[in-house]
Amino acid sequence: MTLVGTAITTGDGVRIAYRFDGAEDKPVLLLSNSIGTDLHMWDGQVAALSEHFRLLRYDARGHGTSGVPDGPYSLDRLGRDVVELLDALGLQRVHVLGLSLGGIVAQWLGIHVPQRVERLVLSNTAAHLGPPSQWDEPIAQLLQAPDMQATAEGFLHNWFPAHMLHGDNEVVEGFRRTLLATRREGVAGSWAAVRDYDLRRTAALIPNPTLVIAGEHDTVTSADHGKELASIIPGARLTVLPTVHLANIEGQEQFLDTVIAFLTEQS
Repeated sequence: MTLVGTAITTGDGVRIAYRFDGAEDKPVLLLSNSIGTDLHMWDGQVAALSEHFRLLRYDARGHGTSGVPDGPYSLDRLGRDVVELLDALGLQRVHVLGLSLGGIVAQWLGIHVPQRVERLVLSNTAAHLGPPSQWDEPIAQLLQAPDMQATAEGFLHNWFPAHMLHGDNEVVEGFRRTLLATRREGVAGSWAAVRDYDLRRTAALIPNPTLVIAGEHDTVTSADHGKELASIIPGARLTVLPTVHLANIEGQEQFLDTVIAFLTEQS
């Protein structure tokens, strides 16, 4: 892998874009995103989080300004992208906060490279989203669609409560623009990674202190998914927020309070 400006090139030749925010003397917190978003999904939380951490954000393969190789993608490959990023930046150990697919990648890190992780926050995510067959039709339809319009609207209705979707909500419009600019191959490739993963047994291997955050009204990764995940990981804590899927946006204040308290508490 090589380090070039604000991107690395992985061993399989894919560009992974990243950026830092915050003072270099603070502990590093890696932020990992949901499908259909880029590193800007955390923009609203940067100010508060960077008071405590040096933030490392990145665009997953298939998203943002990272490369968009043909799919399908695998969870192992998405996890190795993060390990190669940490290696290139000389970071031996970081806190990890992942939401949705980012939370699945964070689980992978806790299972396979726990020595690289201090504490884990797994938000609006699950150990398994099956059955696998439920993903095949959406993947095929997306790859045959003329554009991202229908898929984008579907994402937005799954991510936000109805009151945020009415009128010209600047936050929602920002996510809509990102979705419409995202290549279909990146979303479909990432859906394939979700289709093929199952961590219901191996998540029990995670040794890191872990906080699971679930959304009470989440229709993508339900509160029950969060409860299941917290029950699998030894010693994991569970917080259920009164939100839909993007808890960091809809319930920002409570989300930040919960995350910062967990990551900064003394062992």
